[in-house]
Amino acid sequence: MNAPSAASPDGAVAPQGLTDQEAARRLAAEGFNELPSSGHRSGFAIVREVLQEPMLLLLLGAGLIYLALGDRTEAIVLLVFASLSIVITVVQESRTERVLESLRNLTSPRALVIRDGRRLRIAGREVARGDHLVLNEGDRVSADAYVLSCRDLYADESLLTGESAPVSKIAAEPSQLQDRPPRPGGEGQAVVFAGSLIVRGSAIAQVYATGPRSEVGRIGQSLASLETSPPKLRAQTRRVVWLFAVAAGAVSLFVALLYGLLRGDWLEGALAGVALGMAMLPEEFPVVLAVFMAMGAWRISQAQVLTRRAAAIETLGSATVICTDKTGTLTENRMSVAALAAPDGQLVEVTGAGAGAGDLPDLALTAALACDAAPSDPMERAFIDYAQARGLMAPSAAERTLVKTYGVSSDCLAMSNVWRGAAGEPLLVAAKGAPETIAQLCGLSPEDASAMSGAMDAMAEQGMRVLGVARARWSGEALPDAQTAFDFEFAGLVGLRDPLRDSVPDAVRQFKSAGIRVVMITGDHPATARAIARMAGLPAERAVTGSELAAMGEAEKAGVIRHADVFARIMPEQKLEIVRALKAAGEVVAMTGDGVNDAPSLKAADIGIAMGGRGTDVAREASSIVLMSDDFASIAQVVRLGRRIYDNLQKAMSFIFAVHVPIAALALTPVAFGLPLILGPVHIAFLEMIIDPVCSLVFEAEESEQDVMRRPPREPEAPLFSGSLIAWGLLQGITAFAVTGGVFAFALTRGLPDDEIRALTFFSLVAAIVSLIFVNRSFSSSLAQAVLRPSRALIAVMIAVPALLALTLLWPLARGLFRFGPLHGDDIALVLGAAAVMIGVLEPVKAVIRRMSVTARAR
Repeated sequence: MNAPSAASPDGAVAPQGLTDQEAARRLAAEGFNELPSSGHRSGFAIVREVLQEPMLLLLLGAGLIYLALGDRTEAIVLLVFASLSIVITVVQESRTERVLESLRNLTSPRALVIRDGRRLRIAGREVARGDHLVLNEGDRVSADAYVLSCRDLYADESLLTGESAPVSKIAAEPSQLQDRPPRPGGEGQAVVFAGSLIVRGSAIAQVYATGPRSEVGRIGQSLASLETSPPKLRAQTRRVVWLFAVAAGAVSLFVALLYGLLRGDWLEGALAGVALGMAMLPEEFPVVLAVFMAMGAWRISQAQVLTRRAAAIETLGSATVICTDKTGTLTENRMSVAALAAPDGQLVEVTGAGAGAGDLPDLALTAALACDAAPSDPMERAFIDYAQARGLMAPSAAERTLVKTYGVSSDCLAMSNVWRGAAGEPLLVAAKGAPETIAQLCGLSPEDASAMSGAMDAMAEQGMRVLGVARARWSGEALPDAQTAFDFEFAGLVGLRDPLRDSVPDAVRQFKSAGIRVVMITGDHPATARAIARMAGLPAERAVTGSELAAMGEAEKAGVIRHADVFARIMPEQKLEIVRALKAAGEVVAMTGDGVNDAPSLKAADIGIAMGGRGTDVAREASSIVLMSDDFASIAQVVRLGRRIYDNLQKAMSFIFAVHVPIAALALTPVAFGLPLILGPVHIAFLEMIIDPVCSLVFEAEESEQDVMRRPPREPEAPLFSGSLIAWGLLQGITAFAVTGGVFAFALTRGLPDDEIRALTFFSLVAAIVSLIFVNRSFSSSLAQAVLRPSRALIAVMIAVPALLALTLLWPLARGLFRFGPLHGDDIALVLGAAAVMIGVLEPVKAVIRRMSVTARAR
């Protein structure tokens, strides 16, 4: 172990921790800090599930019937198609599992460790035995560890013990590091356990057990999970598939009986029934849903946004209000001291790094001493950087020792550090916090309070965040329990400037265009909030304060919250009030947050959005989405992607509805009218090989609609299988059947042989299905735009389908299996004409529907 270097929470010196090489060696020898995943499905489990699918059972049943008929070749082909179905489904499901596994790894708790003297934020699974964890309020402990040093440390160990009351922690004596660690529970232990939550204070702890060797590993609990599909959509999809399955079973049985009674061939009747059942069963629905949701979560992760709950993808398109914090979300979270104000209200602008005569050194030093020794908060870093740049801390830094810290509480928005200086000197108490709280602690006279208020307003009007600073001396024996007991002297105000992110105004404009209202909720001064709101493009005529909300009755409060765009001086518990009031007003609320106190409002919101960079683990766990970049513009990207995913899912579902109509109709019509059978199980299995990749690859990869951010949010209770989607799918399907049925009838009138009729009708059906891909590619674009829009998946399909069709005609074995006769040039022209008629009929209808939709939205 190397020599110590970094300051620890109690003012001592923290060790440098493991080297990167040693950590890697221990991870290789002992494994990652993770528990066995219960959500992962093996390849064998996926195959077992596929073997239970109705479509596969129908294929196998048809194969047995062909064997009974003595047609081994067709039986073997059906078995090959069944095997291909298994392979395609397993590949898709395995791809989904890999995506979900990578998302599980990304969304696991993060850990701040010291390695080679540097503080690094790493995935919790990469924590090694011997690592030094830096723990702060709101962190989830990633491994069992001895507490080396701590300050006012309390942990919630309810995950391990079931006891909800937090327990205190102390620093371990050197001799305790060799003892057998205690079990969870009990006050005053020198150990923190994996899975526990730091609810107060800070610490540095040395890891002694990871993964299955930790207490939570021995208990066998799972610490994290990721839902693989949204319950509402999954329930809708299962219900639709079940209804179709019941209907398909009934109709198939009827057709088999009808065929047997009318034609006397019961085995052929069974084949016709099986073919119709395969044609009517939309087994693609659940597969498409699972693939779209998993790939959607993966696409969102590429925008530095993690989806912890896949149901959030569904909800994103319905969001009507986004409640956002200011600091670090709308702004860059890059604080710098911009102005100082003396106790008499005189302002001093900060113009450079060097010391100046009017820089109020006592104020700057006191503000720095009211911060953590090794701060992660950007405001505290700004205070310390400012003081160090002016040489205010260097001469006596080694002589000061931190004795105690008083944290911020809901009834006192200030924190204080107590320092011991040279021997015989009174203790120095440095405090910082909301100016109003500091004024109360100092007991300012009305004249001094007025001077402070004027300076504060002047800073806030320039968009600065303003904090008050105070100092006190203490000569008593024992320190008081609360910081309010000190006799503080007002030191002045510090104004910090945090520039607005460049991307925020454009994101706000996108939200307005998309019918989404942005509400800013901050703890800052109202003038600061209004200044930032103006820069962001939000209405800033009024900022409703927390004290104003507290003084209102319930009815008045609900009305104000419903229409206000900016809230200032808001307490954490008031965020929950705002979220509940907006939801009660019928809004679908997305809420951003980063702290422990934000967790209730994040969980109460329809979509909780946690900050991945500066956010606490408990905030991330309460959220459904995590922004890794802490950037407000990322939320606009998420909304855009969420709407795109839902749009593409509807396109795929509409396509599935549409293609099953002509397939089922062509399987039923010949039986009903005594005509030669067109589609057998082999033909329908071939069509399924086209439909599945189209749904899972082509539609999933489609780009956003042109109006994706220019339309109002979707109704939250709107079903995926809406009446309009079913009607549009049926219209396409009926059109496809009319065209292919027309080709079938035309071929019959020409007196063509049965095998040529079958080939011509089947090729026309495939052409109609391909034309439906182009019809469904875009709701808002014209056909020309849809054709010219690049899509590698579509190009692959357009190459593969003609090649496979050519194979069924040119390869004698395949031609015999499909019972196809030869097609001539005029037949191919007729097939292409069928596709052109499909597009020529449906594109004008789609244009009319699009204009009607635009007109309805304009109203």
